[in-house]
Amino acid sequence: MRYAQDVDVLASHSTLLAIPAFVPALAVVGVILGIAMRDRRAERREAEQSARDAVGTDARDREEN
Repeated sequence: MRYAQDVDVLASHSTLLAIPAFVPALAVVGVILGIAMRDRRAERREAEQSARDAVGTDARDREEN
């Protein structure tokens, strides 16, 4: 396909038709990444809390003995 010398083609017809396929796919990827990040943060908080509880329990056991 040849264009005139002074014509700038910004997007071809096939590119414009592909946009409706990519936008929902990117949205789905964004949602999945958001959920994964939220779950990892929650898991990290739970691990820190259980570590604090374990340290607190050990300290109380030592005080009782």
